Amino acid sequence: MTEPSVQRTAPGTPSASSSSASSSALDRGLTEADRVELTVDAVAPGGHCVARVDGQVVFVRHALPGERVVAEVTEVHRGFVRADAVTVLEPSPDRVEPPCPYAKPGACGGCDLQHVAPAAQLAWKTAVVREQLVRLGGLTDVELDRLGVRVEALPGGLLGWRSRVRYAVDAADRAGLLKHRSHEVVPIDRCRIAHPAIQQLPVLIPTGALWPAAEAVETVASTGGDVTVTEVRDGVPTPVSGPAEVREVAVGRDWTLPASAFWQVHPAAADVLSTAVLELLDPQPGEVAWDLYGGAGLFAAALASRVADARITLVESSRDAVDAARANLADLPQIEVVAARVETALTRRRITGPVDVVVLDPPRSGAGAQVVRDIVAAGPRAIAYVACDPAAFARDVRTFADLGWRLAALRGFDLFPMTQHVEQVGLLLPPEKR
Repeated sequence: MTEPSVQRTAPGTPSASSSSASSSALDRGLTEADRVELTVDAVAPGGHCVARVDGQVVFVRHALPGERVVAEVTEVHRGFVRADAVTVLEPSPDRVEPPCPYAKPGACGGCDLQHVAPAAQLAWKTAVVREQLVRLGGLTDVELDRLGVRVEALPGGLLGWRSRVRYAVDAADRAGLLKHRSHEVVPIDRCRIAHPAIQQLPVLIPTGALWPAAEAVETVASTGGDVTVTEVRDGVPTPVSGPAEVREVAVGRDWTLPASAFWQVHPAAADVLSTAVLELLDPQPGEVAWDLYGGAGLFAAALASRVADARITLVESSRDAVDAARANLADLPQIEVVAARVETALTRRRITGPVDVVVLDPPRSGAGAQVVRDIVAAGPRAIAYVACDPAAFARDVRTFADLGWRLAALRGFDLFPMTQHVEQVGLLLPPEKR
């Protein structure tokens, strides 16, 4: 990585030549609200690009690789700083005008990539997945090339897809979205990535809606056509309009669950992920299956369509999700729903092997080394790992590799257009028998 030339200016002033920067400013390093002219390097996790100033690492939002920008420092940490690109001096050909007026420095932090062209967003996310698997997962570029790692777009475009939006409420009782890495609320007129039915709800400031005593307002536009608004006070959700339970449609089934329960936010995500899991695992009739961190039972239901009457065990710790799974899968008696943390279920032998295939869909923090070791000890022939965080996935891939397992296939999906988030489905296989 080349060292960019540096030009520091006082906050809020135009860029000055490097000769006008005081030697004391150059010696003390960057501080909050400093502005510095720099050249942006590669993409980094978290919706940033990386740059260096006098050897100091700078993670820059609202920028693109290769651009020359004026960046304002927003946070200072030991070993690195964070900054926003406030002026673009030399734009990338992949830069576009953000469709949302709130997608800019100091405003809404929900969308990281609105300034990036659609194809470049996919390339950005692919680069992050690859970098994490090399740096944290121990894979080589040759291995990743052989896997054909890339992130695919989902149908529906970049806007109007988000079927669940949680708005925060500010001190003036207005609903809005949070700034990046902040609890400060930005009142907005509408969220451009929200489902059209959510955008039309009388929730935000143009309608004059106020939410006294509320901490949040949750909105849902389900794939089954339900639209619900829920007010949250002291952590307790209370329906304001629409049904308290919503209907979702996925894997050829209808699902009924509380409006506040977890469900994939992209309307196409549930079917896309289920299809990927089945294609990679290729479960056969009679095979025993585990669905770990199983939620309301999406993957368990998909597995049941393939393994006939064989036993399927779903493990989930959320009480709402467990109740939803038991209600929605009641017609599939071969599925047992275990209410427990996955770590507890494995170490205390609430579930035991042998097992043939496993679906592993952990939270953003990943499964962790102990869970990986316990799954491997059960002797499955294949594991489908559904991951929402590239770094956590890469760490777990490294643990599997240390146990002799290999990442045999990987598919990436852009379930969250305009944001830095990316979903992955990996196939992990045990050591080949000799």
